[in-house]
Amino acid sequence: MKKLLAVLMALTLVLAFAACTKQPADTVDETQKTLIMGTNAAFPPYEFVADDGSFAGIDVEIAQAVAEKLGMKLEIKDMEFNSLISAVQGGSIDIALAGMTVTDERKESVNFSDTYAKGVQVVIVKEDSAIATVDDLDGKTIGVQAGTTGDIYCTDDYGQENVKQFNNGALAIQALLNGQVDCVVIDNEPAKAFVAANEGLKILDTSYADEDYAAAIAKENTELLDNFNKALAELKADGTIDKIVEKYINAD
Repeated sequence: MKKLLAVLMALTLVLAFAACTKQPADTVDETQKTLIMGTNAAFPPYEFVADDGSFAGIDVEIAQAVAEKLGMKLEIKDMEFNSLISAVQGGSIDIALAGMTVTDERKESVNFSDTYAKGVQVVIVKEDSAIATVDDLDGKTIGVQAGTTGDIYCTDDYGQENVKQFNNGALAIQALLNGQVDCVVIDNEPAKAFVAANEGLKILDTSYADEDYAAAIAKENTELLDNFNKALAELKADGTIDKIVEKYINAD
């Protein structure tokens, strides 16, 4: 009887140890670190909300590819573009990818990753507009997305009194259609999408400014900056970045 009791006790201890050391499959991801990306999902093809409600676009897929390289899961927070820099500084997001142009002013507040895409600021007008070139913008009312380089450049060049800021590009385009502004200055790729979706608009042949896009990261988070750049370099080298861009932007 004593031998049987001893065997049962030993077996119980083995089973208890096994139960404690085995990790359920559904808890594995809980230990995985999260990369929190902030964006403004109204800037196609860089970031937008797809028909199924998910986030899509060049920046979204690049962030996902980087996160996978770093062994992290990606979480996306949609917010106003104008609040992204302060969100990075405050730590509520780890990175900002939002078709964000590298500028000296922004570099005073955050670090930027290596460039992953080029941007061109263009001017959208109505097809019957008297505005033919950038030189015709003097004295005109210009619509921009608040906090973007289009906003910064136009305010510097033409004065705050001639610039109307909107929370996103779609609202600026609606203001153009309604006659509230004479033109909209915005990145070339979103401009193409907006013009394709709204009859009676066109993009001027002359560009307003050329830019570099990069991810914004907190000044103190140099480890993430280094890791992001390393992953980005690998994704450039193996052709992943080019494939992502080509998926959303037709080279022709």
